[in-house]
Amino acid sequence: MHRMIRIMKREFVAYFISPAAYIVISVFLLVTGWFFFSTFFLYDQASIRGFFSLLPLVFSFVVPAVTMRLFSEEFNVGTYELLMTLPVTVQDVIVGKFLAGAAFVGCMLIPTLAYPVTVSFLGDLDWGPVAGGYLGAILLGAAFCAVGLFASSMTRNQITAFIIGTAVCFTLTLVDKMLFFLPRPLLGILQYLGADFHFQNISKGIIDSRDLLYFLSVMVTALLGTHLVVRGRE
Repeated sequence: MHRMIRIMKREFVAYFISPAAYIVISVFLLVTGWFFFSTFFLYDQASIRGFFSLLPLVFSFVVPAVTMRLFSEEFNVGTYELLMTLPVTVQDVIVGKFLAGAAFVGCMLIPTLAYPVTVSFLGDLDWGPVAGGYLGAILLGAAFCAVGLFASSMTRNQITAFIIGTAVCFTLTLVDKMLFFLPRPLLGILQYLGADFHFQNISKGIIDSRDLLYFLSVMVTALLGTHLVVRGRE
């Protein structure tokens, strides 16, 4: 466990050495803040549901940008081989990098706590859905981090990793929005595959084991895929 934590700290600190981290956080806050407050007063309700409804789509682009360098950069500059000469396993590296990405996404969410605090001064805000929404946001961000890590392990090029990760996350976000194109027998299966469907359930303050199991399954599947790809490079 301590080896995973050391790798996590190494990767987490590396984020803030590069200006790219600050650019990603700034873009995330500008996009979510603009779209949330530009429509907030139209509904005349003390709610931040508009922020949470937008979040899966924004995460589809932002999280792959956070994770695209985690393996691609290591493979490109040759530091992965050096890393593996240390007393660490592939599992330590994968889980450590995953935790670093998830922690960075958590840091991105911290400034957005200003949204519900501001809204609470303007009306009677129900904090139950807010707590559920942030729990869902953490689970969604972690799941997309695992997907982005898998994409990063597939290529030496960070831009290619970003495109692959974005494509997968975008598909998971919108798959349940395309159900009217599909035959009825497939509706239930494809709806369950939609990340936005499960996220919106949790953001309403409804904690269902099926939604938790979905995000856990995405994480485990993506991390196992990463393990297979990285092992195949050895």
